[in-house]
Amino acid sequence: MKRSWITAAAMVLGSLSLVACSEDPRNAPEPSGPAATQVPEPDGRIVFVRADPSAGVIAGDADTYTYAVNADGSDEQPLFSEGPSAGPRWSPGGDEIQVFCCDDGMAAHIVDPETGVIRTSFPPPDPTLETSCGGAWSPDGERLACEGFGVDDPRRNGIYTIRVSDGGALTRITANNGGDDIPGDYSPEGDRLVFLRSTEGGKVGIFVTELDGDDVHRISPSGVIVADTTAGRWSPIDDRILFVAHDSPDHHKAIWVVNADGSDPHRFPVDPGCGGPLSDPESFGCYSPSWSPDGRWIVFVRSAPDGSEESLWIVNAQGSGLVQLTDGGFDDQPDWGPEPTA
Repeated sequence: MKRSWITAAAMVLGSLSLVACSEDPRNAPEPSGPAATQVPEPDGRIVFVRADPSAGVIAGDADTYTYAVNADGSDEQPLFSEGPSAGPRWSPGGDEIQVFCCDDGMAAHIVDPETGVIRTSFPPPDPTLETSCGGAWSPDGERLACEGFGVDDPRRNGIYTIRVSDGGALTRITANNGGDDIPGDYSPEGDRLVFLRSTEGGKVGIFVTELDGDDVHRISPSGVIVADTTAGRWSPIDDRILFVAHDSPDHHKAIWVVNADGSDPHRFPVDPGCGGPLSDPESFGCYSPSWSPDGRWIVFVRSAPDGSEESLWIVNAQGSGLVQLTDGGFDDQPDWGPEPTA
């Protein structure tokens, strides 16, 4: 579990260190034009993590806490208050949330979204395999995808899945000798998985695989640098996949979209744009994207010019209708769930 908490902490620190937009995000234009009128208003509830700048997060303190907010910005509330947590992910049915937390050796922690209390914890299913689960739920809500690291054998590194009902039925999906495969999302049909592959030399790219480990292929194009550990977010309605990259080390992060077969990779057209040169005063960074459950909206992170603030923003799937959602200091790792039940 120690390695999984380090991985989750690295996700936070990687985004907090970004120097981003050159304009005050609150001065962004209001939604206008055909796209703003044709797309229904967003709904559902978004979970995310928040860091307290006063706790020294910029200096290396990775403690974050899980919050939830409605998609219209209302009813923002702390969700999990038992200690630091990271990487919240909704179950497909919206009745559970997985978080990384607690440093207690468990492979997964599932939280009740109504109370913020841990409902279930699973121990590692194999004592010879360090297992960190919860990066992705299967569409039927029955399995969780996990990072796996061989305790004594790096050949066992790769992605595994477990049963949500009891943490059992450990199943291997990928193999990455000495490296790290981080699961992103299942396909809507539940037959494929998108993931981020890293080796000792660094991030290799975004890949897609079938659940039996066949047809592993890279979908991030050559010439771009995969920039954070979002690991790919699969559209809930088609084969489009979001990931984060930058053109070179002297460019800001940008959200990209690509088809699951690797075709048509391009920057997601956020208006105004992101991912330009660091030297460009009109450019800023965008990262940590997540689709709305209906696939019509995207929530993502955008940061302040001097890196002193990260906030969540919403944009429609055409890249217009940009709206700020939070203003909490350092907000990151959003995941969009369904409409809250009455």
